[in-house]
Amino acid sequence: MCAFWDVPTTVITAVREMGAGGEEEIDLELGPGDDGAGAAAPQFNPDTHAALMEQHGMKPNPRKKKKVVKKWRDEWAETYKWAYVAVHEGTPRIFCSVCKEYGRKHRRNPYGNEGSRNMQMSALEEHNNSLLHKEALRLQMASKDKGLGLIDLRPVFIKAILQRDPHELEFIQAVQEVVHSLEPVLSKMPQFVHVLERLLEPERVIIFRVPWVDDKGEAHVNRGFRVQFNQALGPYKGGLRFHPSVNLSIMKFLAFEQTLKNSLSSLNLGGAKGGSDFDPKGKSENEIVRFCQSFMEELYRHIGPNQAPDTPLGDIGVGPREIGYLFGQHRRLTSQYEGMLGIKGVQWGPSNLRPEATGYGVVFYAKEVLADLYKDLKGLRCVVSGAGKVAMYVLEKLIAFGAVPVTISDSRGYLLDDEGFDYGKLALLRDIKVHNKSLREYTKSYPRAKYNHDGKPWSVKCDVAFPCATQNELKHADAMALVNAGCQLVIEGANMPCTVEAIEVFRKSKIVFGPGKAANAGGVAIQGLEMLQSTNHVQWNSEDVDIKLQEIMKDIYQKSLKAANDFGIVKGSPEVLVHGANIASFLQVAQAMLEQGCV
Repeated sequence: MCAFWDVPTTVITAVREMGAGGEEEIDLELGPGDDGAGAAAPQFNPDTHAALMEQHGMKPNPRKKKKVVKKWRDEWAETYKWAYVAVHEGTPRIFCSVCKEYGRKHRRNPYGNEGSRNMQMSALEEHNNSLLHKEALRLQMASKDKGLGLIDLRPVFIKAILQRDPHELEFIQAVQEVVHSLEPVLSKMPQFVHVLERLLEPERVIIFRVPWVDDKGEAHVNRGFRVQFNQALGPYKGGLRFHPSVNLSIMKFLAFEQTLKNSLSSLNLGGAKGGSDFDPKGKSENEIVRFCQSFMEELYRHIGPNQAPDTPLGDIGVGPREIGYLFGQHRRLTSQYEGMLGIKGVQWGPSNLRPEATGYGVVFYAKEVLADLYKDLKGLRCVVSGAGKVAMYVLEKLIAFGAVPVTISDSRGYLLDDEGFDYGKLALLRDIKVHNKSLREYTKSYPRAKYNHDGKPWSVKCDVAFPCATQNELKHADAMALVNAGCQLVIEGANMPCTVEAIEVFRKSKIVFGPGKAANAGGVAIQGLEMLQSTNHVQWNSEDVDIKLQEIMKDIYQKSLKAANDFGIVKGSPEVLVHGANIASFLQVAQAMLEQGCV
């Protein structure tokens, strides 16, 4: 059996960053692509090659060495800019100069060996095109442009994210946005650099098994989570989510966002989040009871006055019914009635407007933004995504302010009513969702409305958009559709519903963008009002709570603008509310962490 090698040697110059000592040019020489460092390839002899081909009845193929090498150089040019060669465990490796990892670390080699040099470079290119690497590189360049040492920003992001949690994409996305906003803060206040590094690591992550039995007697197992992220400002508080998409990355991102959201709302509360990949849809009442009891069987060990003070609340898939079952099991296990659970039944003592608070707060926040633009909600055409509690109460308050909400959506598609929803139509929508029916049922009562299966509402002509469904629902293409639809303002009702690429589109298109950690803080704010009511032994009516909620959302808006202005971000910038909310919330938590020491 014969083997033939073509051994072109390609030498390309790359730049290796040497820190404060300057830059050094090195050569990345790619040889025959062997797996071992010392393997030698036989020299190619064209005459012998042609003779052997003729002897075996084969026609030699024309060689395209020059074209291949040129194409290869073009494709890898960007990768080589950020690569260098170093010896690792006695073998030369091609490293990424940003992450200090060599190629095979970024993608597992299916053959189980170290991989050829070409394979290493392929893996390195794949990494360099990733969101993580680009963000680390951007931070590196920003540090140089602003005269910061690389130790100020880059290693914090890389150590906390790139190396420790490389596969937790939702958590990385949330952290990326905040780190981006904090660059001017850290340049002026370097004492917060290491505080940021501690903040990015949750104080406690609890993962547990949740076994339960269905109505047929068959056993099932789900995974439960509680991420107690930070309690520098006070006891943990945050929602529980029951949804098939739940995983550790989503729980960490939600807990991180909750920490900053609680800080922004001026409450003495820390942030936490939890839940399970259990899906309540399609389950009987008894199955939900059994699951909730099993979930609390483990969770109660980690919350309560004798454990970490932690108050779980409702979220997707966890409403008053589920909270009631969880509270009942917690009371049975601990013999304590005083709540470590929020959103209890109306007859046993929450404040007025607790269910409505998040959705109402989103609209109050939008009203403040529009007021600064010398506009009013009345008559504005609004598109809303989602059909849960937040979306429904956003619709309700938009109708109250005279706006024209025209869409609502669920997991199957979206509903468009060009005439706009009113209170009567809203009542029908709520009845449809209570009975777990498709929004298509609406068109039977209002034939002029259209239901678009598997569609999104972002191409509908509008003035204001309210994404209120779930994380990362609004992507780059959706953002472009909103721009083409004439949208002027985007207010997040859900937690991080817009991707990084979508937000970039808004920035370039000068669309004002209100982040979820500020806009949907109404639910958190109402909990602060409950604490005041409990302390003072008073009960405010709905009108009083509504007025106080408006004041809180206005304060959050003004606080974000002031924080942005303090660090040189002008009011007219499309990103001013994002950066302002991130800066204001971080400074509150960071100062508390700094004063409490390294704990």
